[in-house]
Amino acid sequence: MLNLSKIKAITLDLDDTLWPIWPTIERAEAALSDWLTPQAPKAALVFANAEQRLALRQEVVHSRPDIGHDLGTLRREVIRLALRRMDEDTTLAEPAYAVFIAQRMRVNFFADAKPALAWLAARFPVVALSNGNADVHQVGIGEFFKAGLSAQDFGLGKPDPRIFHAAADLAGVAPHEVLHVGDDAALDVLGGLGAGMQTVWVNRDDRVWTHEAQPHACVADMGQLCELLQVRT
Repeated sequence: MLNLSKIKAITLDLDDTLWPIWPTIERAEAALSDWLTPQAPKAALVFANAEQRLALRQEVVHSRPDIGHDLGTLRREVIRLALRRMDEDTTLAEPAYAVFIAQRMRVNFFADAKPALAWLAARFPVVALSNGNADVHQVGIGEFFKAGLSAQDFGLGKPDPRIFHAAADLAGVAPHEVLHVGDDAALDVLGGLGAGMQTVWVNRDDRVWTHEAQPHACVADMGQLCELLQVRT
């Protein structure tokens, strides 16, 4: 159960908490393939094929474990590898990535997301905390956040407690004064608990909780989170 009196700041996951991520990624993958087609048609076919795309990504992750947390660098290296493997121009990797990331920043928010962000931001410092590479300003919600912290910026990701503690520092509070909110049971809930925070699991799909440690609360959407916190404010 939440101890509402101790909550002085919110850290908030982004992908699949505020918007569904896979439609965004699929659109970005399609834009990347379309852009490559006239200039690097063989690499374009690789990115149009989910199985080949995944195999390349796994190959890069295996060969470069040092960049596993940095999705931008990882994506660039996957594009570069595809171009090299297909004997096409590897200098296209950077502009191709620019096409991908521009589409990745075009997200379709859950209906409850923006109203909830406005409500939360009026009452708490809110810090974005994500293993993904979305930028709150580029997706159009920067006004609601005091700061944002990503795994690629920090050098490691959730569930490592150090990134949670760094987010608490950005909020200007101690970790035990933070409520971390997110959809991922392991990364968000268990990670937040391990960092000494209170946690709320955003369970939009009515999944079953399978871990021994429990979130302090569970909500079906961000609107329910606001209702939960209304007593405190």
